[in-house]
Formats: sequence, C-alpha cells, structure tokens
Amino acid sequence: MHMLGPRVKIQKATPLDKFVVLLEFADGTKKEVDLEPFLHGPIFAPIRDNHDFFRKLSIEGGTIAWPNGADMDPDVLYYNLTPAWMEETEPV
Repeated sequence: MHMLGPRVKIQKATPLDKFVVLLEFADGTKKEVDLEPFLHGPIFAPIRDNHDFFRKLSIEGGTIAWPNGADMDPDVLYYNLTPAWMEETEPV
C-alpha cells in the first residue's frame, strides 16, 4: 500500500486545454493534471462528451466537482495515485 502524507484539499481549479486543469492545493502546491484518464464510468460521460460541461467544474469540500454530482478524490490527483476502479480492472 502506498503511504500518503496528510489529506489534501483543492482550493482552485482552472481548466486549460482539453481535459487539463491547473490545480492549486491548500498547501500551496500547483499542478497541471490531465483528467481524461480519470473520466471513467457513466457519471463522467457528460463531462467526457461535452467540453462546455467539463469547464463547469467547481470546488466543493476541497475537491473538483461537476453539476451532475461527479467528483474526484484530491488525494489521487495530488499523490498521483491509481484510482480504485483502475486497480479493480487491472489483470492479475
């Protein structure tokens, strides 16, 4: 298991090109992250299929969220973790 540091919160997210966002975390860290690999599953379909909808992202509770209820774990984005759904689908 990957050892994590403290829990993180996103303070600001600025959409850039395609599915790339500039994330600003509460500790002052800034990262450009391509969210496309994380847009998996039916909840993310409207986000993948409509760039205008993708750009409606906001910050709720320290993470990125969209009007349809989709959100992303800030720890995954900060620590470059593999989301649980990716681990479940990888061959053994």
